[in-house]
Amino acid sequence: MHKDYLARISPWMQSWVNERKLAGSSVLIQQGGREMHFHSVGLRDIEQINPFDRETVARIYSMTKPITSFVLMQLIEEGQVHLDAPLSQFIPEFANCEALVPDATSIDQTKRCACPTLHQLLTHTSGMSYPFNPGVLAAAMNKVDLLFKPNQGSLADMCRDLAKLPLAFNPGLRWEYSVGIDVIGRVIEVITGQSLADVFSKRVFQPLGMTQTGFSVPDDALDKFAALYTPLAGNAMDLNAAKTGTDSLRCVDRTKGSAFLDASLHSGGGGLVGTIDDYMRFCEMLRQGGSLNGARLLSKSNTAFMMRNHLASDIASMGPKSFAEQPMEGMGFGIGGAVVLDPARARTPGSVGDFSWGGMASTFFWIDPVHDLSVVYFTQLTPSSSYPLRAQLKALVHGALL
Repeated sequence: MHKDYLARISPWMQSWVNERKLAGSSVLIQQGGREMHFHSVGLRDIEQINPFDRETVARIYSMTKPITSFVLMQLIEEGQVHLDAPLSQFIPEFANCEALVPDATSIDQTKRCACPTLHQLLTHTSGMSYPFNPGVLAAAMNKVDLLFKPNQGSLADMCRDLAKLPLAFNPGLRWEYSVGIDVIGRVIEVITGQSLADVFSKRVFQPLGMTQTGFSVPDDALDKFAALYTPLAGNAMDLNAAKTGTDSLRCVDRTKGSAFLDASLHSGGGGLVGTIDDYMRFCEMLRQGGSLNGARLLSKSNTAFMMRNHLASDIASMGPKSFAEQPMEGMGFGIGGAVVLDPARARTPGSVGDFSWGGMASTFFWIDPVHDLSVVYFTQLTPSSSYPLRAQLKALVHGALL
């Protein structure tokens, strides 16, 4: 990678801070296992005037999903479960599933359907949804606040509450971004007989040395926890009623009083906090085929299987009607993350086979198998659809690949 062209990234990052669109951010780029670029700008808390640096602990939200999915792949590799297993095998409340009829206008317009499989949960084809999506099911979820927040009781109870609602469509019929991987977190707990936090610690965090990552902010990192901002007025997670506010950096969560200080619910879909270097260790393990620094977590074959497209075509062809962290055209979906099928159709520079995902606070990562790259970007602004940060960063990185 050319250093002169990598240098373009720093002023680009600074411009977002100068325009008061981001409080701060950091980016870490590795190629072939070597660090090629790191830069951070701005503040992790504009009131406390603390720098946004490598030690900043951030909410990674949906970048939790690839970790949860990876752990299930470990259990699959060990022969403890298989992808076509029905969800009801692990959570009996899903035994008698119903789905909304086509063009339903109320939550009671349903018919019986098959129980979704673990594979459908992992690939967002299960029929589940998110409260911030459009549609009848999403509205019903929003009414009872089914968002798997850190302070919403236990994962088991939340999944039981979710089972009281129908699916948005018959499993396998469409792609819709959903809490499916949160539910996979509960499946992991049932299979292992342990809390998701303990499973993650033993199977991923300890082997990889991810000492600053967990469902609660580490006690020794409380002063490093970043504040969360939004440019929206009202509820920063209510995308259906999103309105731009007068303050482009309105704080919606900081250390004092944050639910992330002592999480009771371990959300496999969005509950983790951590540092940029910790998440890079996870990315590098995937890039190297399931191992890092002598620690083998998954076979090369099963790691490659995880990062392949598991849909029949791209996401757009499955008629999505939901929020998504990145473009749908030219993008497939693997086990817990998106896969680039055609960079031109995705309208963002990239390589065929890029594996990636982001989080609601605008964090992002991708692994490029063609150029042997791992890239992690951290900031703390919700929603992630506020600005085209990800597309612009990918273009800047590809501009340095001379």
